[in-house]
Amino acid sequence: MTSLFDTGLPEASPDRPLADRLRPSRLDEVVGQDHLLKKDAPLKRMLDGGWLASIIFWGPPGSGKTTIARLLAKEVNMHFEQISAVFSGVADLRKAFDAAKMRRQDGKRTLLFVDEIHRFNRTQQDGFLPFVEDGTITLVGATTENPSFELNGALLSRCQVLVLNRHDEASLRVLMDRAAELEGRPIPLDDAAKTALVKLADGDGRFFLNMVEAVFHSGEEMLDPDALSQVISKRAPAYDKDRDGHYNLISALHKSLRGSDVDAALYWFSRMMDGGEAPFYIARRLVRFAVEDIGMADPNALVQANAAKEAYQFLGSPEGDLAIAQSVIYLATAPKSNAAYRAFKQSKQAARKHGSHMPPKHILNAPTGMMKDMGYGKDYAYDHDAEDGFSGQSYFPDEMKREQYYSPVERGFERDIKKRLEYWARLRAERRGGKTDK
Repeated sequence: MTSLFDTGLPEASPDRPLADRLRPSRLDEVVGQDHLLKKDAPLKRMLDGGWLASIIFWGPPGSGKTTIARLLAKEVNMHFEQISAVFSGVADLRKAFDAAKMRRQDGKRTLLFVDEIHRFNRTQQDGFLPFVEDGTITLVGATTENPSFELNGALLSRCQVLVLNRHDEASLRVLMDRAAELEGRPIPLDDAAKTALVKLADGDGRFFLNMVEAVFHSGEEMLDPDALSQVISKRAPAYDKDRDGHYNLISALHKSLRGSDVDAALYWFSRMMDGGEAPFYIARRLVRFAVEDIGMADPNALVQANAAKEAYQFLGSPEGDLAIAQSVIYLATAPKSNAAYRAFKQSKQAARKHGSHMPPKHILNAPTGMMKDMGYGKDYAYDHDAEDGFSGQSYFPDEMKREQYYSPVERGFERDIKKRLEYWARLRAERRGGKTDK
């Protein structure tokens, strides 16, 4: 089967894109993935042992997933077959499996590279299992999405998941030098423009080389950052609003708020907004954070978070963005407590554990004579009439011992709450003659 991406152009053709002409021909030419390819790294150990397991490459665009798969096939003398889950269906998979069976009979193994493997549905993914299991193919899948969420557990159990890193500045500068060597001339950028170009790549090697190629085609004149911006366009932020990036960044925002790192929280908030995230999604998470991670340590946090949501609803973007940013600052700098959150969880567990006990009769109303005869409302102490407005009565079911769910912390408003609760606990013991609840 011919690859869907086979251009038919010879390897040295100047018509091939620069990124394709610079594609490494040996594994030791791959940059940015030393954690997989250096001595004692996972792939290096496999190759030194003369074998190759089925693999899922998980990494960002332009990190070298396809290139490494091609070179692995070359290293272990396997036929390289490439398909894309975007363009292929069951019929294409069947042809690939049948061809691999024929090669196997002739003593030739097949490395089947599946780009965007997460695009296959669960049934299609299951189709790989018998052919991976019996060795008809060695599967190398590539995905930009978290395999734990996007791939079948059965398929994952038969593969090793290897994570590829985004390119750092050092590896991108190596690619820049290689491009200059291939073109036979320096890239016409001053030092500041080179630094700007590296930042614009956002770790994507292929996109970086496409920008380098555009610079070469711009002429011989040396470009500064301002001139560079006229030659190339800004890369869109790498952010999928309904996939992994979405959940990673909202998690980073939540954890930064919890850690009271206001600057990091503002950074992740801005990253999400720059990536096109729905502001109401962020506002909803801030309201949740106010009750989950601040709670009674600063009850005004919930007011602030709700006010930001309403302000954004009234103003819209971009003016309303500042209201959400203000809420981020307030929540990050507020005292933190999850005592209310923990108390609610524990009380729910207790409610399920103890079943449907009746409330104690003394706190039940007695609207009828029969209920009064049954003891409803008997000996109820009206707390407002008691000293300090506190009667010390038990309000738990008679069948239950008293349990404590809420334990305030020594921070913010909860510090005062804790003192009041301790005071009431002492009064309760005194006014019940030292007697505790059952």
